[in-house]
Amino acid sequence: MSFLDIRGISRRYGAVTALDGVDLAVAAGSRTAVVGPSGSGKSTLLRIIAGFEAPDSGRVTLGGEVLADGPAAMPAHLRGIGLVAQDGALFPHLSVADNIGFGLPRRAPHRAERIAELLAMVELDPAMLKRRPDQLSGGQQQRVALARALARRPRLMLLDEPFSALDAGLRASTRKAVAALLEAAGITTIMVTHDQAEALSFADQVAVMRAGRLLQVGPPRELYLQPKDPMIAEFLGEAIVLPARLAEGWAECTLGRIKVDDHRSGEGRIMLRPEQLVLADDGHASDGAPGEVVEIDFAGALCSVTVRLLEAADGAGRLLLRRPALNLPAVGTRVRIAVLGGAHVFPTPGA
Repeated sequence: MSFLDIRGISRRYGAVTALDGVDLAVAAGSRTAVVGPSGSGKSTLLRIIAGFEAPDSGRVTLGGEVLADGPAAMPAHLRGIGLVAQDGALFPHLSVADNIGFGLPRRAPHRAERIAELLAMVELDPAMLKRRPDQLSGGQQQRVALARALARRPRLMLLDEPFSALDAGLRASTRKAVAALLEAAGITTIMVTHDQAEALSFADQVAVMRAGRLLQVGPPRELYLQPKDPMIAEFLGEAIVLPARLAEGWAECTLGRIKVDDHRSGEGRIMLRPEQLVLADDGHASDGAPGEVVEIDFAGALCSVTVRLLEAADGAGRLLLRRPALNLPAVGTRVRIAVLGGAHVFPTPGA
């Protein structure tokens, strides 16, 4: 049985449908990431769960308690839900201690000890308790915001683009620290993000939204390797989508004969991830599709290599591959492209 259960949630703003019959089940203690392009309905869904808005129809239950049944909704402050916003939303005139303890009653017993405990929980130095938010780094501010959200021991934690304002290195380390903290505390978490890599690394379950609907929900690895359609494939990372003729678990395409995860026959579309393609010098390999390197985009540790397929229709087919910076082929080099593993076959529309 799911801890958070969302059934048939719809929300309209005039002629605009923000959510259209959304169903989502979240297990207790798990982490779910909701991803999708701008305007897909992610933030509206989060606001309805939090209680800042009510749905037009549908039901939201948490731990068996009804939070919303159509427009009839429990007030946000009674839901026992914590929220960390994109910018942390700390009070600039308050100290770190007062920010963390903002939701705790002033006369609560052991209030100071609870604040110190929360600061230690998010791995910040006790000396920071007297500082103001503008004296902290971006990552430290987000940890203080998380500590404040944890202060009242929420049943559910909502994270709204919590790491997007941080630089890349700090974002990764803060994300790992927050994930470990929430897991240790056993707190069920839902995060809204537009960062695909962030969603895949943070969550146990990923839900992809488009135009107010959930397109696919499942474990990160499943969605990355077996997306339902090219849009989901390309949203979750770079994808190579090719037309192919399918037969008995194999596909014939411009890259040759490739094993696939489907046994149907006929025309179809297959997907490969760029990391599945291996380049070898044409003079030292006999297997693989022949091609020519036409462009190199140097980007440090991992570089982009564009290869023109020599046997593609009219010779114009191009593939973008990722290669380590070491021993990059030169532009004009003839290569062979081999495929590691199998390809994914997209389901037939309507199947």
